[in-house]
Amino acid sequence: MTPRELIERLVAFDTTSRNSNLELIGFVADYLSGFGIESRLSHNEERTKANLFATIGPPEPGGVVLSGHTDVVPVDGQDWTSDPFQVIEREGRLYGRGTADMKSFLALALAMVPEILAAGLRTPVHLAFSFDEEVGCLGVPHLLRQIAGELPRPRLVIVGEPTEMRVANAHKGISGFLSEVKGLEAHSSASHRGVNAIMAAARLVSFLEELAAEIAARPPADPRHRDFDPPYTTIGVGTIEGGTALNIIPKTCRFRWEVRPLPGFDVSEVTDRFQAFARDSLLPAMRARHPGASILTTPLAMVPPLAPHDDSPAVALALALTGANRTGAVSFATEGGLYQAAGIPAVICGPGSILQAHEADEYISLEQVAAGEDFLRRLIARLAAGGTVSGRNG
Repeated sequence: MTPRELIERLVAFDTTSRNSNLELIGFVADYLSGFGIESRLSHNEERTKANLFATIGPPEPGGVVLSGHTDVVPVDGQDWTSDPFQVIEREGRLYGRGTADMKSFLALALAMVPEILAAGLRTPVHLAFSFDEEVGCLGVPHLLRQIAGELPRPRLVIVGEPTEMRVANAHKGISGFLSEVKGLEAHSSASHRGVNAIMAAARLVSFLEELAAEIAARPPADPRHRDFDPPYTTIGVGTIEGGTALNIIPKTCRFRWEVRPLPGFDVSEVTDRFQAFARDSLLPAMRARHPGASILTTPLAMVPPLAPHDDSPAVALALALTGANRTGAVSFATEGGLYQAAGIPAVICGPGSILQAHEADEYISLEQVAAGEDFLRRLIARLAAGGTVSGRNG
């Protein structure tokens, strides 16, 4: 199948994170089986989703992992001008959910399988397709445990997130939290008898906003942090819900918030100060009216940053393949930080732009598809010619 055919096929699977990805994984496994390639799956606890890991070449330690996630973000409430799960070409662009983030990279990796086989590589190329990246990189830890327990250890990982084929050696992490405020219901005319959970939550959100501004104003701790946009750790609130009616003092309020830390930033600074504000500034007055009032914060997702390492073989290889002489950083989180934390060097480099991801009429340009295809062909040629995966010719 051509890259275009595979992009169309993969986009047609609605793998929004709330759904199963097993149909897409089954398609990929069948596709690889047609070339005599075995796929190894690792499932979530409910066995409704799966990662896929496949090795092309000798089953020995080393080699290059081409890594990407199979899930996509929702299209709910977005104003699409075409079916998001049917690829449409307009003016040199392929429109569809996941075209940029990041099914085009998966499709390109699959399209290269015949060429990888024909090259007779002595160094293996691995395909690692994960689930639930978009909701906290929940799938790849299962895959990493599988690699550690039963698979040859790869030398490095190329995560094909959309960077417009620029080499990124660093990204921010993400730490997500759910805060639940419980107060006391009463008639809204008797505000002195109740504890308004929404108003308490609003003060917590305001505290986070003030803390975010304080952190943003700090000078960079590392000159390399200037490569990030924005060049500081950020804090944001994503959802908030509470209350039942205008004339009832709200008993509960819940909000989800996140920290996107730079490499080296200690997230506990934020969580400790948040908890101290809740404990010392809010709860005493709340519990004076209602002893059962509470503020509970639980973690939702923890994805580590990808820290820049000057001696990374993954970065050296990506620079050699792209011909670039410098690296950059991306502010979105990827699975690269988890690979690095597991001791496997990682780099971010893939077709498409993050600016087109997650929005209505998401697209990837045909030019970027071609650039991604050329990148993978250069990888195959390099490995076939005996070049090392470190970026230096052997």
